[in-house]
Amino acid sequence: MSTASIGRRLQTVLWPAFLMAGVLEMLVFAVVDPGSLHGFGGASLDWPPLAVYSVAFLVFWAVIAAAGFISQLLACSARDINEGRMSPDGP
Repeated sequence: MSTASIGRRLQTVLWPAFLMAGVLEMLVFAVVDPGSLHGFGGASLDWPPLAVYSVAFLVFWAVIAAAGFISQLLACSARDINEGRMSPDGP
């Protein structure tokens, strides 16, 4: 697969994932106060709000991008994957 093809595939997954992570960030933090978050042990999460927003955004982006990459992978045939032609439209 050429470098241009890899770049295009990354763009088609990462850019929409970035936009949707921003939307999800706004929806989640419209109802959740970052100062009232607690860890798994019940202790208060003493992070500044900006850190909570940043980490949450990166987690949202990673999860949405992973879903996009899995969708790209599932769009290819097994033969294309095994031959290194990871393009659903052929070589």
